[in-house]
Amino acid sequence: MPADGQSHIRIARPSRDLAAAERFWCAGLGLSVVYRAEGGDRPGEHDLLMVGWPDASWHLELVHEAAHPVEPRPTEEDLLVIYLDEAVPEELVTRLTQHGGTRVASPNPYWNEWGVTIEDPDGYRLVLCRRGWSNS
Repeated sequence: MPADGQSHIRIARPSRDLAAAERFWCAGLGLSVVYRAEGGDRPGEHDLLMVGWPDASWHLELVHEAAHPVEPRPTEEDLLVIYLDEAVPEELVTRLTQHGGTRVASPNPYWNEWGVTIEDPDGYRLVLCRRGWSNS
């Protein structure tokens, strides 16, 4: 099957602390753990956490290798944007910050006008956008 609009997307990132990441993405945002694997202490073995919504065509993969950890290096423009097509619920923002996120201003005024930006425990940014989006 060629890559097309039906292809599943995996966004992979290193994480310092998978437990903290799970609290943010699952308890905070409401994603589910779709897969988990524990590695060992030898080089090349890593712990893996995949989170997403069960019916989504994407998931977020977070990895940590204890023997050779990769330090996350996000920038202010490394964004995962979720288009809500409605106002951003303040209860959701509160839940995300209670579960390890930090609300931050974006250097891009567009995201400050149309959404809320929250940094996850690894420093990557989630934007909850009140606008809708379609590629068609």
